[in-house]
Amino acid sequence: MSNGDETPQAERNPPTIRTIAMPADTNPAGDIFGGWLLAQMDLAAGAAAARRARGRCATIAIDAMQFLKPVYVGDEVSLYAEVVAVGRTSMRIAVEAWRRSRESEDTEQVTRGQFTFVAIDADRKPRSIEPRGLP
Repeated sequence: MSNGDETPQAERNPPTIRTIAMPADTNPAGDIFGGWLLAQMDLAAGAAAARRARGRCATIAIDAMQFLKPVYVGDEVSLYAEVVAVGRTSMRIAVEAWRRSRESEDTEQVTRGQFTFVAIDADRKPRSIEPRGLP
């Protein structure tokens, strides 16, 4: 992720989400649809945002999205989300997705992106995020 550490995210922290790419998730060419992968990344980012904000959050932006390699049916997809910046009501989450073929232990990064979330209250209005020592 963007912390300057060259160690792949997959070796630093446990995944936020791990799932299997299924045939129903394919595009007309038979590869996994980029929109499915983006949705999985948003779920992982949302989980990290809700944990940090201790409550409901909403996606307001997806920035710097990169699709690096394809995902195939049957691949195990691991998603890693890390809060990289926190403001008064919003936060930025870096997300990486890695694939592992069913027949291998080798992994490779397939996407990365930056997501911005806003903490919201019961009326869906922005609310403050409590400060903490780390993001």
